Amino acid sequence: MQTLSFIVGVVGNVTSLLIFASPIPTFFRIVKSGSTEDFEGLPYVCTFLSSSLWTYYGMAKPGGYLIATVNSVGVVLEFIYVTLFLIYAPPLTRVKTGICVAILDVGFLGAAILVTRLVIHGTLQVTVIGLLCVGLTTVMYASPLAAMKTVITMRSVEYMPFFLSFSLFINGGIWTFYSVLERDIFVGVPNGTGFVFGVVQLILYATYRNAKRAGSRIEELEEARQRLFQSRAVNEVDDGKITAA
Repeated sequence: MQTLSFIVGVVGNVTSLLIFASPIPTFFRIVKSGSTEDFEGLPYVCTFLSSSLWTYYGMAKPGGYLIATVNSVGVVLEFIYVTLFLIYAPPLTRVKTGICVAILDVGFLGAAILVTRLVIHGTLQVTVIGLLCVGLTTVMYASPLAAMKTVITMRSVEYMPFFLSFSLFINGGIWTFYSVLERDIFVGVPNGTGFVFGVVQLILYATYRNAKRAGSRIEELEEARQRLFQSRAVNEVDDGKITAA
């Protein structure tokens, strides 16, 4: 059982790395265009906080090195994402995102570490850190709800990358399985939630992935119809002029 748990944990590390790396194409696009466009900064701010706390949880929990290792990589990547987002975001968005960073990634994280290190000790320390991780990871998995709303409103999956949605689905399922093997409810609850959200996002992707193309085709047909109508109108006017002459 312990060997199976280790193997599943290693696979979970790989899928988590895919999750952390999935925004790289998005940030290549942001850097290239010099703008964050309609992308939201909150998911990266929340993921940075979540990764930091999971690293802390893995260090505090006996045998939690697999959790600590992958999330420490996540901390580095998310720090880069948040920094780039602040650089390329419009002024108002930059201010709002900066406030979120100050409150969540500096204030809340610092307070959580200080309280659990100085006030809470023993097994209770792991429990409290685990509860914080559950709450924040659930927020992280729920943060794409904004993107899901955009998909439904715009009938386009442009701002909900398939790779990220698929990775959330796989990652949530694997870590949920790991939590069952390890009997770790703190890992199971948020990742089970992530698995469900991943399923929903994949359903939305399958529903709307061709909607934009269909819409564009309709617009093209309408433009062609308008051009044909205008052409006929011009011909009729010209014919009228010739007859009157």
